[in-house]
Amino acid sequence: MKTISILCLLGFLNILSAKAQSNSNYSTPPQVNTVDGAIQGINDSGVYIYKGIPYAQPPVGNLRWKPPKPAKMWSGVLKADHFGNGCMQRPIFSDMNFRFPKKSEDCLYLNVWSPVSPSEAKKEHLPVLVYFYGGGFMAGDGSEYRYDGESMARNKGIVTVTANYRLNVFGFFAYPGLAKESPHHAAGNYGLMDQVQVLKWVKKNIAAFGGDPNKVTIDGESAGSMSVSGLMASPLSQNLFRGAVGESGGLFGPLTPTPLKKAEQQGEKFAKMVGASSLAQLRAMPASKLLKATGEKGSPYFSDDIDGYFLPESPTKIFEAGKQAHVPLLLGWNSEEMGYQALLMGKKPIPENFEKVVKKDYGDHADQILKLFPHANEQQVKESGTSLASDRFTLFSTWKWAELQSKTGGQPVYRYYFSRARPKKRNPSKNGQNSRPTGAVHSAEIEYVMGNLPTNRVYDWQPGDYKVSHIFQDFDANFVKHGNPNGLGVPFWAPFNLGNKHEVMQIDVHTFLRPSKHRKQLLYLNKLYTQKNN
Repeated sequence: MKTISILCLLGFLNILSAKAQSNSNYSTPPQVNTVDGAIQGINDSGVYIYKGIPYAQPPVGNLRWKPPKPAKMWSGVLKADHFGNGCMQRPIFSDMNFRFPKKSEDCLYLNVWSPVSPSEAKKEHLPVLVYFYGGGFMAGDGSEYRYDGESMARNKGIVTVTANYRLNVFGFFAYPGLAKESPHHAAGNYGLMDQVQVLKWVKKNIAAFGGDPNKVTIDGESAGSMSVSGLMASPLSQNLFRGAVGESGGLFGPLTPTPLKKAEQQGEKFAKMVGASSLAQLRAMPASKLLKATGEKGSPYFSDDIDGYFLPESPTKIFEAGKQAHVPLLLGWNSEEMGYQALLMGKKPIPENFEKVVKKDYGDHADQILKLFPHANEQQVKESGTSLASDRFTLFSTWKWAELQSKTGGQPVYRYYFSRARPKKRNPSKNGQNSRPTGAVHSAEIEYVMGNLPTNRVYDWQPGDYKVSHIFQDFDANFVKHGNPNGLGVPFWAPFNLGNKHEVMQIDVHTFLRPSKHRKQLLYLNKLYTQKNN
């Protein structure tokens, strides 16, 4: 009897010891050794989060407008429990909610969410998602709630990375002096080269977080999606990932990068605006002065260019020649990328106004455009106006990307059409109106894909929204894991380049594979853009 009591007591003590050890594991901050030094993150109930990890040296002083240099090694343990600085940007988009401490040129930091502890990491070979934010190359940050990687890590077992890259004049400034000092005779695209450096960091370090460096998928929305297409085209990054996802945007058609010479002319114009006559003077100017000037009337728009280094030639030519990364591609667009109001410039949606705009914008091609876009009444004008405005914004460029990859990429291409309109806002606007949009507006899909609806408290999410998010996130997670969106619990998704069906997955409460409905219009616009760019 006494022996049984002793055994019971020992068993109880073992349970207490195991529980104490478990609690200790949860309370002890995780520590990981990177190639640059040790970092200490956060244990958020089993998701291990590391914020504000420097992946490159601060691009300040003489490093302003130069390709990123790898971060310098540090001694001791770096606390990675808060987001790093955000890159220099003006408050352009009201839907961006940041968690960074301040804006600074010193902003090249990344964040990692992992579902495994450092002690378990060596045994794991988990898929990795690297997500690049949107914002027109003018704004955005890896700390935004909608890009948060916790849901992907906790619910899908994916090591998730977000990263900052230089924006606006700091990330995309081209100037003759820059090309002259470059060993590649290139200028611009520093923000895109930051992204290449992120992928190089992931290749070297992600195994310490439980990720497999050979199972990396890149993803992005809007400018982030354009970036993904550029990373596929660039010889600097093609061996750093095995799959790509693009959400609304590619470097094709109306979004084709600017030739270097023209970009340099824009840079010279900006230099005159700020009163600089040399590269040295420009580098000596305070970042705040340069940023302020980008918001002044007449300032150029700074974006990607065909620099001869990151992009040896236009992405269209690279893809046509089959020189891009040959990886599976999942991409698509939203049902209301841009509203008819933008096309009609605020005028009433009536046939006469639609015809005037089309004739003004398309000249000799107007009659054919008017035939392809029905406009007999107000409802048709709204629908065709939204369709044409969306085409000119990001839709066509995404479509063209899919077409080119399907012909020369040698891998499956999966195309989606996201049509779930956001619900009404929780708090009505000042004028009392709180109507629901008619379609899925630009960037509306992000919270659904990343499983982050609860982080956006602006909208009154309904059960249907969570159903859509569950399906969309499953598609995305399956693709990251296997290069294929198919799996249990989601509709079968055939590659649209399989045969000649040109099918698209419509993602909404009712998600289904259907034939493309807009192909004739896009094929005609393709002729126009091809003529313009040749």
